[in-house]
Amino acid sequence: MANELLQQRKAWSVLIVSTLAFTVCFMVWMMFGVIGVPIKKMLNLNATQFGLLMAMPVLTGSLVRVPLGIWTDRYGGRIVMTVLMALTVPAIWLMSYATAYWHFLVIGLFVGLAGGSFSVGTPYVARWFPQKQQGMAMGVYGAGNSGSAVNKFVAPVILVAFGWAAVPQVYAIIMAATVLVFWLFSHSDPAHLVKSQVPFKEQLQALKDPRVLKYCQYYSIVFGGYVALALWMVQYYIGEYGLDIRVAALLAACFSLPGGVLRAVGGVLSDKYGAHGVTWWVLWVSWICLFLLSYPQTEFTISTVNGPQTFVIGLNVYAFTGLMFILGIAFAFGKASVFKYIANDYPHNIGAISGIVGLAGGLGGFVLPILFGALVDLTGVRSSAFMLMYGVVWVSLIWMYWTEVRRTDVMGQAPADITQPGLRA
Repeated sequence: MANELLQQRKAWSVLIVSTLAFTVCFMVWMMFGVIGVPIKKMLNLNATQFGLLMAMPVLTGSLVRVPLGIWTDRYGGRIVMTVLMALTVPAIWLMSYATAYWHFLVIGLFVGLAGGSFSVGTPYVARWFPQKQQGMAMGVYGAGNSGSAVNKFVAPVILVAFGWAAVPQVYAIIMAATVLVFWLFSHSDPAHLVKSQVPFKEQLQALKDPRVLKYCQYYSIVFGGYVALALWMVQYYIGEYGLDIRVAALLAACFSLPGGVLRAVGGVLSDKYGAHGVTWWVLWVSWICLFLLSYPQTEFTISTVNGPQTFVIGLNVYAFTGLMFILGIAFAFGKASVFKYIANDYPHNIGAISGIVGLAGGLGGFVLPILFGALVDLTGVRSSAFMLMYGVVWVSLIWMYWTEVRRTDVMGQAPADITQPGLRA
């Protein structure tokens, strides 16, 4: 009994301190979402160059996810997370000394290592809890995505008071302190390690599994889309509605904050209703929101009996922010439900599978900002970013319908984890 209570205390300690670490890592990973605005002005960048600037940290954070997930299975999350965070501190500090475009791109690659923390913490915290609570545990940990919102609260204040270069210096100090706190309050359990004789190549065989590919597609929306929009929104508000950077960051946080914090709620819902039901409704809500967000500011004139009449159709800043808030909630639930799929289908290989799926989501977060910028340069329409996202969601809805929903009885039994009563496709 005493041993069981000790394990529970350790589990919650691991979950709390890991979530803190992931929040700080995500805050650092999203740094360009705010400081990129003055850097863009300083270097006179076009929209495509700006998209690449913001996407560089996301690229590294994506590419390292698979090996980090496998190393977590083999060596344990405590040591891997500590080393990973410590390696980012020098790069974050050096960011404040960058002056040329290529400086920011190269240093951004090293700062991006912080984004790999997700595929470390997910299997690390999941193995401390029984399967019926793993959705909750991974959801709470995933709430560290709210580091994107923390960045939007903290960075503008530092930027306005001391200039953009002070932001990476403060973030480097915060990251160094987090490394120390994480090491002191986290724990390790040899029973959680995957046997080291499992070959690297064998673990990567999961890429041939069609279920893994499908989960990659889902995650490229709910996580990749979340990352891309979180990076893009501050400058979008400034350009579309002419807002001050502090107000723009605050409104952008209305998307980032629920998109991170409510992931824990999504984990609980996934435990209760199943990953399939939650994901199905997430995709439909996202589809509706993105359809409305896609409509550009439109002015047209028609002939009437009283002469020409001009009409203006478009979202004002309040309606736009409301839709982004709803989209953030949907993405939060979706991020948790996708990883509930993984916990159900691959209980003994969570690290490797979560690394692969996380890689797909991260690559979505890398590619989308660049495409957003290219579309703006090509069309001159800012809402083209949402048009692109709308099309991507369509792909997932169709894929899910043909592989899961059509195999489900009316109002009833769906594959795998959706035998529980509740939300149904």
